[in-house]
Amino acid sequence: MKKSILTIACLLLIAKINAQTTVIADSNDSRVITTGMPFLLIAADARAAGMGDMGVATSVDTYSQQWNSSKYAFATDAQGVGVSYTPYLSQLVNDIFLGNLTYYNKLNERSAFSASLRYFSLGEIEFVETEESIPYIEKPYELSVDAAYALKLSEQFSMSVGMRYIRSDLRLTNYDADAEAASTFGVDISGYYQSEEEAYDSFNGRTRLGFAIQNIGPRFKYSEAGVENFQPTTLRLGGGFDFILDDYNKVSVTGEVTKLLVPTPPVTGKEYNYVDDNGNGQYDDGEETTETNPGTSVIIDGKDPDVSFISGMFQSFGDAPGGFSEEIKEFTYAIGAEYSYQDSFAFRAGYFNEAEEKGARKYFALGAGFKFSSVTVDLSYLFGASKVPSPLENTLRFSLAFNLGADTYTEY
Repeated sequence: MKKSILTIACLLLIAKINAQTTVIADSNDSRVITTGMPFLLIAADARAAGMGDMGVATSVDTYSQQWNSSKYAFATDAQGVGVSYTPYLSQLVNDIFLGNLTYYNKLNERSAFSASLRYFSLGEIEFVETEESIPYIEKPYELSVDAAYALKLSEQFSMSVGMRYIRSDLRLTNYDADAEAASTFGVDISGYYQSEEEAYDSFNGRTRLGFAIQNIGPRFKYSEAGVENFQPTTLRLGGGFDFILDDYNKVSVTGEVTKLLVPTPPVTGKEYNYVDDNGNGQYDDGEETTETNPGTSVIIDGKDPDVSFISGMFQSFGDAPGGFSEEIKEFTYAIGAEYSYQDSFAFRAGYFNEAEEKGARKYFALGAGFKFSSVTVDLSYLFGASKVPSPLENTLRFSLAFNLGADTYTEY
């Protein structure tokens, strides 16, 4: 009897030693951060596009609403309206585009009101079940409507608060009857500093600084049982300097860094039971495995991204599985320059860079602007510099701005 009990105990001990658990990483893990409603990140105006998609610290213009609405407090024209059109994937289709309408009103010397409408059309998608069936047409789209108020807190610094309503209708009702349009709201907070003109040896100069935290708002989903998506909450920081050569010529240089305040996807894997044949306490290739919880994933490195949007904003600064070196790669940067002559003509150039592991967007941009009385025309063109083609590569973008007010304001 004692021998039987001892034998059973030994067998249980051996089974306990040999039956191990391991977690094997998925081979398709991605470090690229994705969000819902990414159309909010597309540069809608040709001036910003011509300098590498930047605008948080450039001088004020009609389209400041997308980048930093606090700049409107420094506007010298009383009112302005901007209309822009951006073809998207123009090398493949001709009916996907981003349209933008912007308006601002300088209320007095210190404050301004602004609003804009962005409409992103994904064109017509035709579905045909059989050769004899009537084609079914879907026209998915996304849009946003926002308004902001800017106020000078001092002669050289202003801040702004904006509110945005966003709707994304990507439903394919013929395939998913439960799908519905998603909608949410977001908040922008921004600030802008512009120094007075200072005299140097051979030119005058002016410093510009700006920041913006955009699309701060709740997560959203496309169906009751769907996955919650993050908005493209974005931090923008920038600075620039104006070289005012004389009464007619000015050269402006600006730099900007951007980071999505959205959790980084963690390294995940699946948990398996395996038989430790050689008793070395670790999984070796060829050892028999059995998945413990089919359909579930285990976080190997990083943090759980299923958090609230507020927690996600703070978590985004320290959740990259690769540590600090990977966090730095999540910042994109852009540098741009603009030469203007008598505020009637401008030539622009810029460069945008994103780390290879985070999307590999790299491109150069050129742009020009012309002012005729109260109308300004801006154009831009993008040149790809990455092995990953840009949807806007070799695309000509243009925008129009109209000065509606006869009144003018001083900068200070």
